[in-house]
Amino acid sequence: MDSKTAGWGNGLLGVIIFSGSLPATRLAVADFSPLFLTSARAAIAALLGAILLLALRAPRPQRSDLLPLVIVSLGVVVGFPLLTALALQHITAAHSIVFIGLLPLATAIFGVLRGGERPKPAFWLFSAVGAATVSAFALSRSDGSGMLGIGDLLMIGAVLACGLGYAEGATLSRRLGGWQVISWALLLSLPPMALLTLITWPDSFSGIGMPAWIGLGYVSVFSMLVGFIFWYRGLALGGIAGVGQLQLLQPFMGLVWAALLLGEPVAWTMIASTAVVVLCVAGAKRFS
Repeated sequence: MDSKTAGWGNGLLGVIIFSGSLPATRLAVADFSPLFLTSARAAIAALLGAILLLALRAPRPQRSDLLPLVIVSLGVVVGFPLLTALALQHITAAHSIVFIGLLPLATAIFGVLRGGERPKPAFWLFSAVGAATVSAFALSRSDGSGMLGIGDLLMIGAVLACGLGYAEGATLSRRLGGWQVISWALLLSLPPMALLTLITWPDSFSGIGMPAWIGLGYVSVFSMLVGFIFWYRGLALGGIAGVGQLQLLQPFMGLVWAALLLGEPVAWTMIASTAVVVLCVAGAKRFS
């Protein structure tokens, strides 16, 4: 198997894992505060990452790797989880999932800026069509004032933070390895995240339902650590812009999870919007 095929395979596994993140977050914020959820998931994943680093005796990153690791941490450890948790207090998981259609474009842009990639002009056309479709969907869900709702704005911020974290982590993974990058980024965030966990610690756990615990467990272990091991390896091997287009499959998978696990209605506009952006991935992949 060549490296590009391996990259796409690893990337697909990462997307499958990530597709459950927003529904799981929706379950968790039903009983946990967004700040506690963000800090607790990062702290739990950081402890698991530290065990991996110690057990496998990973070499320490160089001093020049510190800033990229900080960017990864701010983007995918803090920024995306916190902003999505806040957004899901205002919008449904099914609604938020469609915004993931913006991630390939954001990741590709940051891949050019931070990773030095140069996709062909036609790639940007297909990516822009997908992004425009998602934006039109968001506007159609607004209150009629022509303005995006607070949940929509939070999701846009989350996508930008995540795209930067993806591109930065993928570039660093070419040298350090995917699991090392996310483990070091998590460990770097552990002190402030552990402190925030203690500050936002619930007064009582008696009212926390099992679905919320399951959601916390999923986003801590799979969304925050395991998924990134496959995803960063995929981006590093197959190319940030190209493999990043696999994220256009994530809305389909996420909508299924939202319907099955949360019983949320999936409007035809969500399906139509997602179908259009997924069709765009074929063209974008060809010219990446």
